[in-house]
Amino acid sequence: MKTALYNLLQQTGDLTWQTILINLAMAAVMGLVIFLSYLYTHAGTVYSRKFNVSLVMLTVLTTTVMTVIGNNLALSLGMVGALSIVRFRTAIKDSRDTAYIFWTIIVGICCGAGDYLVAAVGSALVFVLLLILGRVRNDERMLLIIRAARTAQAEVESVVYLYYSTFANLKVKNTTPDTVELIYELSRKALRNAGHKSESITDRLYAVGRVEYVNLVAQSDEVSG
Repeated sequence: MKTALYNLLQQTGDLTWQTILINLAMAAVMGLVIFLSYLYTHAGTVYSRKFNVSLVMLTVLTTTVMTVIGNNLALSLGMVGALSIVRFRTAIKDSRDTAYIFWTIIVGICCGAGDYLVAAVGSALVFVLLLILGRVRNDERMLLIIRAARTAQAEVESVVYLYYSTFANLKVKNTTPDTVELIYELSRKALRNAGHKSESITDRLYAVGRVEYVNLVAQSDEVSG
């Protein structure tokens, strides 16, 4: 029993220079595919050149680790123990970045294990899906912020309802003994529909009187780098 367990822990595969170079070369090629995919799908948004380069390096590094481990159970257990003490605190700016990280790790594992066909077919499918869906953008919401005297609150709300009807959602109402601040959430479609009126809502609100300011702010789910 002890002998069988020892042989299992010491089991290794045939590791040659040719195998190492092929694994790393395929990982580099697949990493460049991921690089191009990230570059194209993040154009004009929160694109990070350093993060994109890191994806290629992560693919090669994962392949290197998998090549070293091979089918050696002792090395794999030691690697799991070593990596378990590492803590990554890098903030993810875009939720899609998490998918790219998993993509690089999976490709690295496949290349390290010599399953190049699985890595190529899977990467091709993911690449096509990202080309189709990668440019999906969240519709930016607009925040209409109005600060006025509390005595003018009813008139201000009536003007907002006149221009946007039920498409203006009141999100925040801040009050003091003398003033009130109203924050409405609007869609761009509601803004376009109200833009056909002869008088802008800003002019109409200031015409009410006792209005300190009217601000229009774009709110996006994406975080700029």
